Amino acid sequence: MAVSSTSKSLFQNLKRFIKKPWEITGPCSDPEYKEAMPKVQEYRVFCPATPNQKPSVPTSNPETVYDIKYFTRDQRRNRPPIRRTILKKADVEKMMKEKTFDVSDFPRVYLTATVEEDYNARGGGYQK
Repeated sequence: MAVSSTSKSLFQNLKRFIKKPWEITGPCSDPEYKEAMPKVQEYRVFCPATPNQKPSVPTSNPETVYDIKYFTRDQRRNRPPIRRTILKKADVEKMMKEKTFDVSDFPRVYLTATVEEDYNARGGGYQK
């Protein structure tokens, strides 16, 4: 027993002085450096399938409980359906015959004045 404890303590002392090459310089050499990989005892202390606490389910009168269901409050799907009409060619032709166009239906022409050109300009208006 004494031999194993002394060999352990000797090994621990040697371990303190002998370092791995990546622990001499770089980020691993910092005393505050923490290993990225957790130890076996730290990793997943308890199984996720067996929680250590029982869940507390609140019970109350159904009238006083706020309804958290999404579909009852969803206003996008609460709108009336969009009315769609299918127009056939005969319907469109009939509508076009009933429609009469007036001059006020179209936008005004933006160019109303004529452009005057000076044909007597030297070189046809270009300088040489």
